[in-house]
Amino acid sequence: MNVEQILSQFQATGVESCFHDRHINPQIYAGLNGKNWGIQDYEARGGYAALRKILGKDGAEPHAETGVAGMTQDQVIATVKESGLRGRGGAGFPTGLKWSFMPRQFPGQKYLVCNSDEGEPGTCKDRDIMEYNPHTVIEGMIIAAYAMGISVGYNYIHGEIFHTYERFEAALEEARAAGYLGNNIMGSTFSFQLHASHGFGAYICGEETALLESLEGKKGQPRFKPPFPASFGLYGKPTTINNTETFAAVPWIIRNGGQAYLECGKPNNGGTKIFSVSGDVERPGNYEVPMGTPFAKLLELAGGVRGGRQLKAVIPGGSSSPVVPAELMMKLTMDYDSIAKEGGSMLGSGAVIVMDETRCMVQALARLSYFYSHESCGQCTPCREGTGWLWRMVDRIEHGQGRVSDIDMLDSVAGNIMGRTICALGDAAAMPVRGMLKHFRHEFVHLIEHKTSMVGADATAVKTHG
Repeated sequence: MNVEQILSQFQATGVESCFHDRHINPQIYAGLNGKNWGIQDYEARGGYAALRKILGKDGAEPHAETGVAGMTQDQVIATVKESGLRGRGGAGFPTGLKWSFMPRQFPGQKYLVCNSDEGEPGTCKDRDIMEYNPHTVIEGMIIAAYAMGISVGYNYIHGEIFHTYERFEAALEEARAAGYLGNNIMGSTFSFQLHASHGFGAYICGEETALLESLEGKKGQPRFKPPFPASFGLYGKPTTINNTETFAAVPWIIRNGGQAYLECGKPNNGGTKIFSVSGDVERPGNYEVPMGTPFAKLLELAGGVRGGRQLKAVIPGGSSSPVVPAELMMKLTMDYDSIAKEGGSMLGSGAVIVMDETRCMVQALARLSYFYSHESCGQCTPCREGTGWLWRMVDRIEHGQGRVSDIDMLDSVAGNIMGRTICALGDAAAMPVRGMLKHFRHEFVHLIEHKTSMVGADATAVKTHG
């Protein structure tokens, strides 16, 4: 097999990605079939109506108070605040509040950046948005730029999905040709230039300041904060950075109102959220459901646990979020507050990794720990050295060479990494370790003492190195 044939095995077809009828009240994925990504189809679905609305080009009467049509910058930001939209990239920071931090009277250049560097294991939602509904991201970025008085934007796209990058570039050309991007958009005084830039697959560039460094042509390493990007961002200028899904949600909010979006979810968790469900389920894929949907319902949409087996655990927000045992997970709803306050984990990027009763948690942690050791940029000593220590200790346990003292050492090393690095990659490596030890410590102890995984009736002796 040549390289193209090998890579083709891993290329998503979309059949079990987002093209199914198992979404609940979808907004971003609504009406998509994989072929209707172009601007004419997008406009037929109501696309760019939100942009027309804020620019006063929708034929509406001028407002009685202002005497002008359209929406002011403050009105756009207030609407986004009212919607309860929170950042969909992982942190969950209120979007409208973040936009309000941008100094609108700053005399120089300001920038808007979309973080499409989707590298969290288990996450594939942004790829589908950009590939099958790219204009909603473009329109959302234009609206955000208008609200903050920004004239130049960039979409930084993960380097390992180059076909998606090419699709987004094609959509940009359509938007420019239609007059939605460029100077004096739709005859208004507002101008906005938007460009696409692709990375090269480094996980660390998903961190916002490392992304900015890469966008500037430098090595992708996180910056010290403060200063924060809102005051010192791209090329040292004020910059606002949001996730792909966050921008994609904005046009619906402007068309239908902030309150309508809030009511789609629950208080403090407005709207819908796209969850990338993978692992031991019958129908893995992307599912757009209202925030606050019970996990049990999401699992049902994904066809339940594969093969009728028992659910053992779930990683609810991407590989960096702590694991949650099945009994607890089945009681939770899929929103920021429930997962954090009741589940002790994070909603994160919305990558839901389901594990059934046949999964060995030591093996699962070994795979995760190797990933973070490999992806550490090496800038901070606790992360550069600590992630390697974590992986080597877990690997030793997995292969029957562990010591009982390794368990406490794992917890100690993870604790000394957390909060002691420039960015959150150190925490991302430590939290899975501490979560596994909290809930599945007995599996580690059993493997150390018996050299055999306790998972499955036919567990065999673990082969040692050498």
